[in-house]
Amino acid sequence: MLEKLVVSIILPVSPEQLYQAWLDSQSHSDFTSAQAVIDPIVGGEFTAWDGYITGKTLELEPFRRILQSWRTTDFQESDSDSSLEILFEPVDERTRLILNHSNIPEGEAESYRQGWEDYYFKPMIEYFTQD
Repeated sequence: MLEKLVVSIILPVSPEQLYQAWLDSQSHSDFTSAQAVIDPIVGGEFTAWDGYITGKTLELEPFRRILQSWRTTDFQESDSDSSLEILFEPVDERTRLILNHSNIPEGEAESYRQGWEDYYFKPMIEYFTQD
C-alpha cells in the first residue's frame, strides 16, 4: 500500500523568493548544500541531492504551487514515481511551505518525513536567516 505525508515549515522569506529558490539550480543547491540541476518549466526534469532525487515538474502556479513527480535512488525500479505538491502560503512577512508527498512506497513515509526535516527544513532555516 502506498503512503503519504504532509510536512510544513514557516520560513522568513516571501512566497515569491521561496518559489524562485526552489526552482533555481544554484539556490536549491545552496540551501540544501548538495547539487541540484533544475529545468524550471512544466515538463522540465530535475535532480537534487547530488542525483539522489530525480523527477519532472508537472504543474506550476507561480509563487503558489509546484507539482512534481519525484523519486529517489532508494525506490525499486518497479515502484512508480511519488507525487510532491509544494505549496507556498504567505504568513505575514514569511511563508508557510507545505509539502504534500504521496504515493510513497510502503514503509518509507517516516524515513522521507525525517529526510525533509533534516535535509531540507533545517538547512533552509539556516540559509534563509543568514545575514
